[in-house]
Amino acid sequence: MMFSFKSKILCGLLLFVAIRNAVAQKSITKEKKQRKRSRQKKLMAYDLSSLSDFLPEMKAPKESRPAEFKLNSKTRNNLVLKESNQLKTVINHPTFQSDPLGAIYQHLQSTQPAMDEKPKRKDRKTRKMKAKGKKSKALCGTQSMEI
Repeated sequence: MMFSFKSKILCGLLLFVAIRNAVAQKSITKEKKQRKRSRQKKLMAYDLSSLSDFLPEMKAPKESRPAEFKLNSKTRNNLVLKESNQLKTVINHPTFQSDPLGAIYQHLQSTQPAMDEKPKRKDRKTRKMKAKGKKSKALCGTQSMEI
């Protein structure tokens, strides 16, 4: 069984194409695996779940209204009635009648969170640099007028 020259070349060519396709397929899968690994490494770098052990527990805030509050005519009317009743109650209150501003102030003091009385002061360097900048601007302004 002798194979002709053409059939040998054809078999060799088919073998070459098959090998080339296999190598190409392997390189594609290798690149995909590398991309997947690099994505996973990046995701691991941004994984902050281990920090939750060190953070204090936060309580979920109580929601007085549902998340989706649609204001249609019925809910608007109910809201107007509720607020008008609240306003009547406040106006008829003896403390409000005697001193309205004092009553509002006392209400805000009891309901609002406490604020820090002293704001943070800037350090000396930044204050000095700002003062120098203002002086130099002032000097430049007078010099330009003289010219």
